[in-house]
Amino acid sequence: MKSIHFIVNGKERTVVCPPAKTLLDVLREDLGLTASKECCGKGECGSCSVLINKEVVCSCLVLAGQAENQVITTCEGVGLSPNLDVIQESFIAEGATQCGYCTPGIIVSAKAFLDEIDTVPSVDEIKTALGGNLCRCTGYTKIIKAVQTAATKKISKPETIG
Repeated sequence: MKSIHFIVNGKERTVVCPPAKTLLDVLREDLGLTASKECCGKGECGSCSVLINKEVVCSCLVLAGQAENQVITTCEGVGLSPNLDVIQESFIAEGATQCGYCTPGIIVSAKAFLDEIDTVPSVDEIKTALGGNLCRCTGYTKIIKAVQTAATKKISKPETIG
């Protein structure tokens, strides 16, 4: 057992666990953050995608010890009702979910992608950005539309000076 420190969704957290426990299990079991899902356990489906230092990773492949002192963002950290992120709002508006199992991972990946661009991406750019996330229900049409909608809203939003 080891004390592992990290920042999760903007809050400093410490968990005592075996360093070989997966980050996914720590998030779900120790921190109660259940948006990320385990589907394949091999990093092939993206249902467990989270951001570590703003990079998309499959949390089923990251050991808790590897996350020490890192900044982790889960789907819950992207936004929670009533303060949803534009990507979450767009998924709702476009009906981009079916069973919802893959949705948190896709939201996290789409958020990271949209944070890196300042244009409305093409279908091919979105497919590339979300290539690590599998959806078995939607056929991706509404997901792609939701990402484009979010990008449009993001770039048309006036910047605030603070």
